[in-house]
Amino acid sequence: MNCKNCNKILNDTQKYCDECGAKVIQNRLTPKVLAIQVNQEFLSLDNKFLRTLICLFTTPEDVIGGFIDGTRKKYINAITYYAISLTLLGFQMFLLKQFFSEFLEPQFEAFKETFKVSGTGNNNPFANSADFFSNSQGIFFSVLMPFIAIGTWLIYLDKRKYNYTEHLVINLYITAQTIFVNFVVITIMAVFNVFDYLIASIIITPPLILYGAYIFKRLYNLSYINSLIRYIGAYIIYTIVFSIIMVIILVIAVIYLFATGKLNI
Repeated sequence: MNCKNCNKILNDTQKYCDECGAKVIQNRLTPKVLAIQVNQEFLSLDNKFLRTLICLFTTPEDVIGGFIDGTRKKYINAITYYAISLTLLGFQMFLLKQFFSEFLEPQFEAFKETFKVSGTGNNNPFANSADFFSNSQGIFFSVLMPFIAIGTWLIYLDKRKYNYTEHLVINLYITAQTIFVNFVVITIMAVFNVFDYLIASIIITPPLILYGAYIFKRLYNLSYINSLIRYIGAYIIYTIVFSIIMVIILVIAVIYLFATGKLNI
């Protein structure tokens, strides 16, 4: 018998591959087997997802630090956890658009005012910018991630504990966790018609910043005030770097629109 993942030869009595650690599956896929797998991965109290979600609040250094140090089986890895959060983010926007459109209206109006140029409808190249942004939040988060990691890496450069790639992993976990929190809070606010999406996002931002500082406090063993100041500093660095790049992109886009006659002031 061979391992179906790494093809290593296994004994008939082995339950796990001693090369890659994969579980030996001998049963054919049936509804019962599939239900058991789903329960183990997502529904049971001891599943990886729930364990990762809870421990990122209680012992984040065990989840993130453990993953960086090589513990890959106990918790969901950073990329998978982040991918799940983006899926949930897309589902949230679908729910809000379908059932709570008035909750999103102020955000759309703010976008229209921000990108207000002459021309309406098809003549305005920025007319659908709000829809585009809401539908592409996952892409924006992913584009921002390297810049956020640059910010935290530079601000903690004096500690020399984690390299840039490891800071990328840290921020993947932090961003995913904040998306999960955001999903719960925003959904509750939408259901009970409390505020709107724009105001709710502003209100929830400070606690999420405090949470990010808490993560770095646990990882670097620093005081909370020290971590908070550094984390805010990291966001300032990220904002400056990203803003410069966005201004360059915007200038190029405007020049292109003017040159092609799609934009008139």
